[in-house]
Amino acid sequence: MITSSRITTARKRRGFTLAELSTRVGVSVQSLSNYERGRTEPTPDTLSRLAAALRFPESFFVQPDLEPIPLEAVSFRARSKLAAGPRDAALWASRLALELHGWIEERFRLPPNDIPTLGKPDPELAAEMVRARWGLGAAPISNMVHLLEAHGVRVFSLPPEYADVDAFAMWRDSTPFIFLNTLKSPERGRFDAAHELGHLVLHGEDRSLAGPHAEQEANAFASAFLMPRTSVMEHMPKTPLVQQILRGKRIWKVSALALTYRLHDLDMLSDWHYRRTCIELGKLGYRRDEPSGMPGRESSQLLEKVFSSVKTKGVTLHTIARDLHVDPEELSSWVFGLIVTARDGGSRPSQDPASTAGPRLSLVQ
Repeated sequence: MITSSRITTARKRRGFTLAELSTRVGVSVQSLSNYERGRTEPTPDTLSRLAAALRFPESFFVQPDLEPIPLEAVSFRARSKLAAGPRDAALWASRLALELHGWIEERFRLPPNDIPTLGKPDPELAAEMVRARWGLGAAPISNMVHLLEAHGVRVFSLPPEYADVDAFAMWRDSTPFIFLNTLKSPERGRFDAAHELGHLVLHGEDRSLAGPHAEQEANAFASAFLMPRTSVMEHMPKTPLVQQILRGKRIWKVSALALTYRLHDLDMLSDWHYRRTCIELGKLGYRRDEPSGMPGRESSQLLEKVFSSVKTKGVTLHTIARDLHVDPEELSSWVFGLIVTARDGGSRPSQDPASTAGPRLSLVQ
């Protein structure tokens, strides 16, 4: 028996309207609406065409209902500027990624949640408190994704076809999740990860993650978390030149503009110097990109370990995709392309001793 909501899930995941799907499948909008409402079922031939157009196996449409992720539970950045189509598509892709998380949890013991929810402290103080709790001191953070995973955050990637969706965080069953855009520069990706951590810490499970004020708080948290006050004041001169900022940004692995904003926030740049510096950086191309930036973006250590472990037991990409009733390309879009990289013989993400510290991933006996 067809699960009608799964047709809606697949359509919204691909970002299609009913009219667009109607054209692709050759079925009337009214018929598609009836399928999605459970009033009628598609014929086997129509289901085959739906599956082909939506790029999901036919088995996907006979699985149990998937409970949607409530929009109000998600911390979309610039939500007011985000079109409903890409937003819904990203939400449903993330909902499907939660199925992979369930698959992993059945087979592995994952790091427990160690994200403090601090009520309503000042973002700067909250960043210092989290750093103290995690034993980070004022040292630069080697790898944000690895750090988050070591402290219980489940990190997945967003499908690359929806570049306008930057990142978002949410709580689900007391587990924190962060979904990251893989098309941004590595420096901006790190800031997004810290920004979403700010939402989880400052806004918790019982406060709204949305709204301009929440965004400002998360930005302030990310800035203080990645660039601690004492570290910045130790390494950077007051009123630094642009070239000093470009050298300094490598210390904390942040964008030039993020460091410039932090210097202004710490009164190390006057209002006039801040504006002039931003103009100069814009002329050098730092407003849209990060020239001569980090060589590669951060990826998931936890997911890499999972896939390496199951591979030794003969569990292939196609096995996992079949278990989840999706195709391998869909699966790869949730996991930073790690599976496709392994299949194609590409290099694995680099690791360093600092980034691997913390709780270890272990098999459930």
